[in-house]
Amino acid sequence: MSTVLQSPPSSNRPPSQLPGLAHALVQGEQLARSVAEQVQKHAAEARTSFIAALIASGALSAADLAHWISRTFALPLLDLNALDPERVPRGVLDPKLVQEYKVLPLIKRGNRLLVATADPADHEAEDKIKFQSQAAVELIVVEYDKLARWIEQSTQSASTQINALVGDDFDLADLDDGSAEVVSEREGGAEVDDAPVVRFLQKMLVDAVNMRASDLHFEPFENFYRIRFRVDGELREIAQPPVAIKEKLASRIKVISRLDIAEKRVPQDGRMKLRFGPERAIDFRVSTLPTLHGEKIVIRILDSSMAKMGIDSLGYEPDEKDRVMHAVHRPYGMVLVTGPTGSGKTVSLYSFLNVLNAPGVNISTAEDPAEINLPGVNQVNVNDKAGLNFATALRAFLRQDPDIIMVGEIRDLETADIAIKAAQTGHMVFSTLHTNDAPTTLTRLMNMGVPAFNIASSVILITAQRLARKLCAQCKTPIDVPAAALLEAGFAESELDGSWKPYKPGKCSACGGSGYKGRVGIYQAMPISEEIQRIILNHGTALDIAAQARREGVRTLRESGLVKVRLGLTSLEEVLAVTND
Repeated sequence: MSTVLQSPPSSNRPPSQLPGLAHALVQGEQLARSVAEQVQKHAAEARTSFIAALIASGALSAADLAHWISRTFALPLLDLNALDPERVPRGVLDPKLVQEYKVLPLIKRGNRLLVATADPADHEAEDKIKFQSQAAVELIVVEYDKLARWIEQSTQSASTQINALVGDDFDLADLDDGSAEVVSEREGGAEVDDAPVVRFLQKMLVDAVNMRASDLHFEPFENFYRIRFRVDGELREIAQPPVAIKEKLASRIKVISRLDIAEKRVPQDGRMKLRFGPERAIDFRVSTLPTLHGEKIVIRILDSSMAKMGIDSLGYEPDEKDRVMHAVHRPYGMVLVTGPTGSGKTVSLYSFLNVLNAPGVNISTAEDPAEINLPGVNQVNVNDKAGLNFATALRAFLRQDPDIIMVGEIRDLETADIAIKAAQTGHMVFSTLHTNDAPTTLTRLMNMGVPAFNIASSVILITAQRLARKLCAQCKTPIDVPAAALLEAGFAESELDGSWKPYKPGKCSACGGSGYKGRVGIYQAMPISEEIQRIILNHGTALDIAAQARREGVRTLRESGLVKVRLGLTSLEEVLAVTND
């Protein structure tokens, strides 16, 4: 224990006017009142705490003071050097409060919160912790210098890691997020400044666009924070920034997406835009989801240029393209695009609309939400909470003198019924369904309750699709595959004439070592012929429809994929993975 400092009293002020810890030290004869008052004066002038000024003055060492406080206040003493930083909970207290009062949440279990402090006599800090955490606070004494160093290092570490992830070569000069709003100091709640987080977020968005990613995943976990991109259909881990930024990053995304920053209990959906210079702007769809350790945020990249690349870029074979374009240019009827989520149905629909979009054509779309902005097309976002669903939007469209209608998805009988009636009354209707292939789409409509006659008289073409990864042109290499394996995969014996070889992925810098770069569509384009109409009217099964389609020359998804294998566009393994037998 340090020697008690004695000096003549310089003031007649009663000890009660000293801060709590100073008063306790004087009463405990650990500090002369004149010294305590001098330290308090220096603390006020320096705008710091009494305990910080006391340690800085050398009147007492941090270790001696912590041991005395532990005995006097009957509180446990903890050595912060023995604490695992990864086990410290994040986001329990506002970092501003942690910085101002030098406190550290250690464990939160149920309604109990253990907090490390060097000054348990600071009741103001304890009251604020209780109010913010809504928990019963239990204090543990730690040495002030170790506590201050811990908090400072965690702050510097977060900012340093963010700056390292962003790099010095990233320039925001030509980027504009379309928002003039700035996150205020009380919003967000992370231990880093706004500027590094803004730079980091914009770099992630720019990198995702440059890597041709379709989605960005911001995922908080208990001891780490992960960012992944979905590139060519596969999720790739891109970065693990410090956990400290998760609240601030979520707030920044919410601000520029016009979402409620304070609402963290329910999912939210929004949009934002990133401008790449004066010529190019890309929209992003934002979805937040409350999870156990914070809000997971997924950002979908909505690049309008994808829909303007044309039908030829989608990957249709010549005969499939002819069938599709013949149906698309019909004056009325229904064209359905089917496939799982993420198979490119929206891009296909917008490619059709882009072909038909002209000054003399009235096109209206109802989507949930509108993913691609197409000038000249009247786009409507459905809003179930407000009563604007697909069926309501369709009824409104029919009073708007439409030529072409696009419905984002047929989910129920009411929507299907209105869409089919629109197709029967002189309108061209495009929509999607979630089915495995084209033949099962017709039986799916019948199972929904749509009369067979209405299906046969309105649907003119169904195209099912998948997306397969394209082999990298620079590193793909031919391989020898046994004929038995090729026959089992679905090739005909006549195709195994030795004039071609399948390719396998390689590794190079152009594709990032994955062997694949980009994706290509695999399609089953099935026109509704008179024979298929008869099968529908006779309530035939999907197998009956599929058999008739095969007789009419319609390839299955697997067969269309094998065509891509013969052309060297993708690998046999990729086609087997994304198509059904």
